[in-house]
Amino acid sequence: MTAAPAVVAIVGPTASGKSELAMDRARALGGEIVAIDAFTIYRGMDIGTAKPSPADRAAVPHHVIDVLDPSDDVSVAWFQGVARAAVDDVVGRGRTPVLVGGSGLYFRAVVDDLRFPPTDPEVRARIEARWVDDPRGAHAHLTTVDPDAAARIEPANLRRSVRALEVLELTGERFSTWDGAWDDHRSIYPGLDVTYLEPPTDVLRARIAARAQAMVATGLLDEAQRLRDTHPGGLSTTARQAIGYGEA
Repeated sequence: MTAAPAVVAIVGPTASGKSELAMDRARALGGEIVAIDAFTIYRGMDIGTAKPSPADRAAVPHHVIDVLDPSDDVSVAWFQGVARAAVDDVVGRGRTPVLVGGSGLYFRAVVDDLRFPPTDPEVRARIEARWVDDPRGAHAHLTTVDPDAAARIEPANLRRSVRALEVLELTGERFSTWDGAWDDHRSIYPGLDVTYLEPPTDVLRARIAARAQAMVATGLLDEAQRLRDTHPGGLSTTARQAIGYGEA
């Protein structure tokens, strides 16, 4: 009998059928689902994120869902740690994690050996203030301290030059040394089994249109209003990026 893969992943664009396939795979493998999604982590953002139904969550354990309030911001580094901990927990209990999501960045952050350098608003502001009127000067300075990073940044792009200089100051490591894993797609999970779903464009568009109509019909506008009422200070920068809520 062939052993189940240590980690399974179902990825693809919105409405490509990921959730349904993930449920099928989890049932077949006796697995548990780990959501790799920037928005289903938020409590109260259910309809607009196409969050798994209570019935699905009762049938198959789901992880990294409903863990934050919509007023909380999320970094990729934070998500990496939380999702990897969930994967380790599932594997540690002898079960198969089934990762499912449409965010390429979040997926790679979990399964690949990506590192995310720290940031400090005060340090960044100080560096930016020094070069705000001279973006090319910032880039020229970066060329002297981290030529590999400078080669990948447009001279007029002050924001990226400042970020590279910030990382150097905070860590003592050149920003370019943090980038290597992005070009290396070897997973930290040996034998990772990835299925990528990519329906034809016309099929995908029709599914997305039908999903949007169904969301409105099942209460998206009311959900958006509840979020406004319960979070008068506004949603976090991350939560505001969830497609559909701003329009609602």
